[in-house]
Amino acid sequence: MPQPNRPMFTTTADALVIVDFSPRGPGGPGDPGGPRASRSPRCRRAPGPYRRLLATPGARAFTIGNLLARLPMGMFSVSAVIMIAGTRGSYALAGAVTATGLGATAVVAPWTARLVDRHGQAKIAVPATALAALGSLALLLCVRLGAPAWTLFVSYAATATTPNLGGMSRARWAHLLHGDESSLHVANSFEQVVDEACFMLGPVLAAFLCTAFFPEAGTLTGVVLLVTGVLVFSAQRSTEPPVRGYGPSKAPFRAPGVPPLLAVCLAMGAVFGSMEVVTIAFADAQGHRSAAGIVLALQAGGSCAAGLVYGATRRTGSGPGSGPGSGSVEDRYVWCIAAMTTLLTLPLLAASLTGSLPVVAAALLIAGMATAPTMVTGMTLIQRRTPPGRLNEGMTLAVTGLLGGIACGSAAGGWTAEHVSPVAAYGVPVTAAAAALMTALTWTRPRRT
Repeated sequence: MPQPNRPMFTTTADALVIVDFSPRGPGGPGDPGGPRASRSPRCRRAPGPYRRLLATPGARAFTIGNLLARLPMGMFSVSAVIMIAGTRGSYALAGAVTATGLGATAVVAPWTARLVDRHGQAKIAVPATALAALGSLALLLCVRLGAPAWTLFVSYAATATTPNLGGMSRARWAHLLHGDESSLHVANSFEQVVDEACFMLGPVLAAFLCTAFFPEAGTLTGVVLLVTGVLVFSAQRSTEPPVRGYGPSKAPFRAPGVPPLLAVCLAMGAVFGSMEVVTIAFADAQGHRSAAGIVLALQAGGSCAAGLVYGATRRTGSGPGSGPGSGSVEDRYVWCIAAMTTLLTLPLLAASLTGSLPVVAAALLIAGMATAPTMVTGMTLIQRRTPPGRLNEGMTLAVTGLLGGIACGSAAGGWTAEHVSPVAAYGVPVTAAAAALMTALTWTRPRRT
């Protein structure tokens, strides 16, 4: 007998019984997620791309460890400068020591990454981090005990064994999201935002610790965070990429398309290094040197915001089979660098026309919005051009290019600010960005042809 569509009412003794024969399927009255629930905005709202990304099994655990370990990356150099200059009274010595560490990192980091690819992240990252931590502690003791100056150089050079934590994290995402280009784009954007945030918050935290407590507090805190973070990160073995044999694959430096990308990274590093020095010099010339950190933080903040938006934006033509001429990653990279070159003229114009530090800060906030999209796209290309099984080495070579560019840009920006003017020195990052654009155009033009 067919069931009625309306509830039936009856009584038993002193109780009223209501029997509902309506369907219990999705959308019916018996469904808790039925029409009433479907009208709720909370139920209709799908999780965002970053929430879905961190919902990947094992992702949150290794991300937490990686965040702890990467925060000190922006702390060590500032802590070393404050610690050495505060006790030895020489900024020249402090700058020389940190420059030595930067040069040692450029040489040692690719070899460390190669070992990571060959033997696995956990087997190499933990002892390499332990050696780097001992170098930082040795520097702290040498400064504290008044050891000869050469011991400072040797100690800080030992920190060059610090593994490329951002590269290892990106390698894990590439392993977990293999074949899912859309999610991998979100992951690369997330990692770039983490980089920007760490290098924005690290110097602030280091300066606070070194000035509020004692000069060695920044270095000591950085060592604790680095070792703890690497141990937590390396303990997540379920998400670690498997070790693959090299086979006949070429070294990343010789892989097709990688050398031009490294040249662009060198020019991009010159942009970052010169902008930092020039902004400090300009703020000092305006009598507000202490505000230089806040101004540079605004630039990093603009990059973070743009990176989050860029990662949440759906990309087209980015799949493995997409051609360079139809919205490819190569074309998008050129457009990103062109946007960065254009926006970097804003601080130069603001400094030339107004000479006002707040106006320059606003210009840097806008100019920084091109940084994260450019870096995300560049790292995506590095991942695609690097031979299988050597991803950490390829991304570390890109970071090495950035470090070399930062050193050259810092020198060029500082020389121009001192011998010409801080205002004219804002032309150095524009020139470096234009060089990156020319390199990218020269590299992609034969592909389009």
